[in-house]
Formats: sequence, C-alpha cells, structure tokens
Amino acid sequence: MRSADDDLTARARVRDAAITRFAADGFGVGLRTIAADADVSPGLVIHHFRSKEGLRRECDAHVLAQIHDARAEALVAADPASSILRLAADTHYAWLATYLLRSLQAGGDLARRFVADLVDETRTNLEDGVAAGSIRPSRDPDGRADMLTGMSLGYLLLAYSLEPEPPTDLAAWVVGLSTRGTLAGLEVFTEGLFTDSRFLDGYLAQTGGPSSDPHPTTAPTPPHPEDR
Repeated sequence: MRSADDDLTARARVRDAAITRFAADGFGVGLRTIAADADVSPGLVIHHFRSKEGLRRECDAHVLAQIHDARAEALVAADPASSILRLAADTHYAWLATYLLRSLQAGGDLARRFVADLVDETRTNLEDGVAAGSIRPSRDPDGRADMLTGMSLGYLLLAYSLEPEPPTDLAAWVVGLSTRGTLAGLEVFTEGLFTDSRFLDGYLAQTGGPSSDPHPTTAPTPPHPEDR
C-alpha cells in the first residue's frame, strides 16, 4: 500500500520528468513517455493529474514558482534574455529555462504571467534609471516597458524558433546570441537611430500627443562607481 509520502514523491517525480521531457521534445509528447521517464505507470500519472492538461498546469505553476525564487535570489535580471541566460547557466535551472522558451513559443498562462512580470520589472528598472540619470525619461513609460520587453523576447524567440533542433547547450547558445546582438543594441540605445526628430514630431502632431520634451536640457551624469 502506498503512503502519502510515496504519492507526493511520485507526483514530484512525474512533474519533474514532464518538465524535462516537454523542454526537450515540446508539448506534443505523450503521457506514456513521461510515465516511462518517471518510472511510473501511465495510470499513476492520470491518478495524480487527471489529464495531460492537468500535468501541464502543474508544470507551469512549478516553473513559475522556481523563476520567482530565482529572481528573489537575484539570479535573474530584468532583461528577458539575461534572465533566461542566468537560468540556463545554472544546472538546476537549465531545463526550466528551456521549458520557459517552449512555453513562450506555445503561449498560455505561464507565458502571459511571465511576460507580465518581466514588463513590471522592466518598468521599475527604467524608472530607477531615470531617477539615477542614466536613462532618458519617456512620454509613455508603460508603452516603453512593453516595447522593450517585446523586442528582447522577440529577438530571443525568433532565433530559438529558427534553430533546426533545440540547442543542447542552452547557456552557450544564449551567450552566443547575446554576443552577436550586444554592439548593435548598445549603439541603438545609446546613439539612437534617426538623425533628427521629424518622424516623432510628425507623429505627435498627427495624434495630438504630448509635444513637450520629457528630456532635461542637460541630463544628469550618473556618478562613476569609484566616486560613490
């Protein structure tokens, strides 16, 4: 006769096996494969989770909780690519990072909640940067946080989706992707793209948006770390 502890151990083993298998092969994998990975019967998977959808919900909840814990321990930065890189670089979180990428591709509750969290964190970090003088103020702070999060995730997901096979070393893959895009990103964010404001001025004139420049005439220079 199984004890309650045995049930809990089997449930966690199935959940962890499912996260690893979903990350490796996508969400089309069957329950029999997951049961074999966890060394349990398919009937036991149904006993604990009722259905594949129930198992997926439990996996999503566990992954999201782990990501929140990692963020609380300062393992995850606000930038989405950096977040996934730091997860992938830690052996404990590597499969969670791959599962997260799969989930972002597929959509669903985990993807929505994770992206919403990232937007909130990005907004807060931008506000801190504005207060410190290292980031320009925005006429639309919420829109800027949404756009920057979408740009970063979009760049990451497009590259991941175009891979013939999921990268076997996710950390190395994300590092390579980040390295290729770092200079271009810093150039755009630091120096801008357009040489004048004609497009912005035209848009604001057409939409009746705020015409006042949110940027101070001389932005304060943040102190050098050695001067703090």
